[in-house]
Amino acid sequence: MRAHSEPRWNHNIHFHQVVMKAIPAGAVSALDIGTGDGLLAAELRTVLADVTAVDLDLGVLTRAAAEHRDINWVHGDVMSLDFDRTFDVVASVATVHHLSSLTNALRRFADLTSPGGVLVIVGLARAASLRDHVKGVLGIVQHQWYSRTRNVWVHSAPTAWPPPHTYREVHDCAVEVLPGVAWQQFGMWRFALIWQRPVLETVAPAR
Repeated sequence: MRAHSEPRWNHNIHFHQVVMKAIPAGAVSALDIGTGDGLLAAELRTVLADVTAVDLDLGVLTRAAAEHRDINWVHGDVMSLDFDRTFDVVASVATVHHLSSLTNALRRFADLTSPGGVLVIVGLARAASLRDHVKGVLGIVQHQWYSRTRNVWVHSAPTAWPPPHTYREVHDCAVEVLPGVAWQQFGMWRFALIWQRPVLETVAPAR
């Protein structure tokens, strides 16, 4: 039996490293969208002084706030909340498939990202091609390995399956909404989008 003192692991925690590695130099603030049990927000707080975490589920947010300190916990819908600010890091892990419109979600997350800041989305999608299915087989192998060698932890946040979009649909939407976005598809049924908001943005002249 593995010791309880070992770090907790599950599919979402596994990909927190994608967010942490993308934090730009000089960043001081972060927004964790769909924070759930607050583990990513807590990791971000170890390197950033100003962390806000938002979730629609009051119960899970209350439990997260009781466990993790020095984080600004916000209950509500990120699509309509008025933060009255932007953030150097906007992060979302396993959240966008819960939202009604992928396009609107990407636009909203981009709007919340400060100039020069980074938006990092780790999400779930459905397989629709041979390549996707091969990645899925790899994911099964990875899942079995990690489940036997890690201290697997089941989160308390709500889940939704299957995801509404295929990997291709997510990719194509991201390319349209977030010019220059970096795309990566993983095993364990995850993808990542990493986009840096330009410091200077060109505004089209009025007509």
